[in-house]
Amino acid sequence: MADFKAPKGVPDYFPPDSAAFVAVRDGLLAAARRAGYGDIELPIFEDTALFARGVGESTDVVSKEMYTFADRGERSVTLRPEGTAGVMRAVIEHGLDRGPLPVKLCYAGPFFRYERPQAGRYRQLQQVGVEAIGVDDPALDAEVIAVADGGFRSLGLDGFRLEITSLGDETCRPRYRELLQEFLFTLDLDEDTRRRAEINPLRVLDDKRPAVREMTADAPLMLDHLSDAAKAHFETVLAHLDALGVPYVVNPRMVRGLDYYTKTTFEFVHDGLGAQSGIGGGGRYDGLMGQLGGQDLSGIGFGLGVDRTLLALAAEGKTVGAANRVDVYGVALGETAKLELAKLAATLRANGIRVDLAYGDRSLKASMRGADRSGAVLALVAGDRDIDAGTVGVKDLGSGEQVDIAIDAVAAEVLRRLS
Repeated sequence: MADFKAPKGVPDYFPPDSAAFVAVRDGLLAAARRAGYGDIELPIFEDTALFARGVGESTDVVSKEMYTFADRGERSVTLRPEGTAGVMRAVIEHGLDRGPLPVKLCYAGPFFRYERPQAGRYRQLQQVGVEAIGVDDPALDAEVIAVADGGFRSLGLDGFRLEITSLGDETCRPRYRELLQEFLFTLDLDEDTRRRAEINPLRVLDDKRPAVREMTADAPLMLDHLSDAAKAHFETVLAHLDALGVPYVVNPRMVRGLDYYTKTTFEFVHDGLGAQSGIGGGGRYDGLMGQLGGQDLSGIGFGLGVDRTLLALAAEGKTVGAANRVDVYGVALGETAKLELAKLAATLRANGIRVDLAYGDRSLKASMRGADRSGAVLALVAGDRDIDAGTVGVKDLGSGEQVDIAIDAVAAEVLRRLS
């Protein structure tokens, strides 16, 4: 039989390291929930046209990275490469935009992109995202950014920076596009880059090749050509970030990899990760809902990388997540004792206590080694004779002290000690 391994570029998370993964995911989600964002669960795959139209035909995501296949009904479906398009589809389909605005939603899960696997860049990536839909208010932009910033800081992460810019609005973007193309077409670009300049010239400014970056060093910048409305919007966003105490750096050359971004655009960067330094980002996407067949409502959101946040924490030498997987470990010697400890475990679990038991016919010594490995604070130890006598031993695994407690008082004693 062949040895099976996880697909290339798809990480596994398992105990004890999975505790850190869960802590990062839940910590980032908790920051969103504290700001009033409700949970939404999205399909893992959607109609391919949703991403082609919503993300943009010219993006690398759509043209090179999507996992697209025909299902048994010969329909073209795609594993979701990002979350915003799916959220917008759900909001339109279920009429959430017909109620109170903004619609504030958060989500977490795997997303899929066919890329060359490397540190921090996976084919199955884990993200936490939020979307705030229906209100074009720079204060809301600042809130979304502050939620992300607060989520990172709640995990103890502090070696990152927020880079922010504005990509303009519908009144200034067309003229800027012409100016940028005029500049780019004077350069000695290769065929692929010239084609990119024709389709989406902003993407050329995002080219990481040193030769291209040198050629485009003097390219016109969107921030210098904002409309009065877009400029006022951006300045108000920055004023709110200042008021909220969220530090930032204005990066006029920033370009996100998705076509739907307008006005406020941002990225969180951690230099400890090397080339793949982004740990999250997002922006405003006014016009996207209309493109997908809904009302012409604005929106803003972000996607934060759980995998990359874990790497950033490691780069700072920090850990998150509970080191112990249980609070109490039960060791039974005999069938009567096993039954009684199983009942006690059920009672404690119902009271929110994490409990594991030693299974199989292991010796007392081997079972106590299992208790130590579990990270439990207390062990419940009993043999059939102890149960006949009506007692269970409660052992403090830190001090080694053990006392016998009446069976009907064990649960209360454990709850008292753990409180």
